[in-house]
Amino acid sequence: MSMETLEFVIYPDGRVQEKVTGVVGQSCTVVTAAIESQLGDVVSQTQTAEYFAPELELTATATTQATW
Repeated sequence: MSMETLEFVIYPDGRVQEKVTGVVGQSCTVVTAAIESQLGDVVSQTQTAEYFAPELELTATATTQATW
C-alpha cells in the first residue's frame, strides 16, 4: 500500500499548484474537492497515470466453526 500525499506549491502571484500521489483512480477528485473549493477557481488539471488506473477493492471473508 502506498502513502497518499497532497503537495502544494504556492507561487508569489497567488497561484497554487496541487499534486496528489498515492490515490488510485478518480477518487482523488473527492480527496481534493473541499480544499479546491476553499482555494478558488481551478484553472487547469492534468491527470496522472494513477488517475486512469483501475481502483482495486479488497475483500476478505472469515469463516468460523464451533464444536460443542
